[in-house]
Amino acid sequence: MSDRSQASDGSLHTFYKDLGDSYALVNDYQRASECYARWAALAPTDPTPHLGMAAVAFAQKKLADSQRSFEHAIVLCPACSEAYGGLAMVHQHRGNYLQAQEMYLKCLELDSDNLVALLGLFQTSCSIGSFGRITSCLEVYLASHPTDTSVLFCLATLYGRDGRLDLAGECLERVLHLEPCKREAAVMLEQIRHALGATNDRPI
Repeated sequence: MSDRSQASDGSLHTFYKDLGDSYALVNDYQRASECYARWAALAPTDPTPHLGMAAVAFAQKKLADSQRSFEHAIVLCPACSEAYGGLAMVHQHRGNYLQAQEMYLKCLELDSDNLVALLGLFQTSCSIGSFGRITSCLEVYLASHPTDTSVLFCLATLYGRDGRLDLAGECLERVLHLEPCKREAAVMLEQIRHALGATNDRPI
């Protein structure tokens, strides 16, 4: 039975999307890519199938193909945050950290709730020692996700680096309140308290 006979004309977009996603989940990247390509042919102005093709190429470490698909998605939709985030991952994988940082920032301008982009920005910033706007991006995210311990820990690291020890300690205390067994946070908090002249046996 042909693909077209399994789905009405009005649902072909969804059909190829779902089928492509299903193939991608089981690592059948060739069939996934074919489905996304058929979807793209049916919807030439939609960036979404190109995101699928880019993700499949990235999973196969075909970085040039992945980059082209992400860039094409941006041409179709300049406000496509997912495409900027994907490009950032391609650049990061290549070790092009400055370009990755720029793309992560663009992604977060369009979608401040993108945790993957936020943590990617933190990683690339640490790699090149250039932190720029990362602190403010983390603070914006944390305002709407106050219990995210990964972001709290990243903020504590940055506050400590900048000498804002009180704020670093507050973040670490919040981390340990949420995850009492998180050893890295406990060790860092002890160091912060020591730097502030506090006693090591102060209760958490």
